[in-house]
Amino acid sequence: MAKPNYAFEKRQRELAKKKKKEEKKQQKARAQESGTAESASGEADNETAAS
Repeated sequence: MAKPNYAFEKRQRELAKKKKKEEKKQQKARAQESGTAESASGEADNETAAS
């Protein structure tokens, strides 16, 4: 029986996580462009108020 390749599995998880993060970033950018990103802009306002 072949042994599991943990390095490959880890790399696949990292790539999936990176892809998901990039998609989320693009979605936020599109929402801000359209002006309907009230939740995204609200989060930004909260961050600047906390600083």
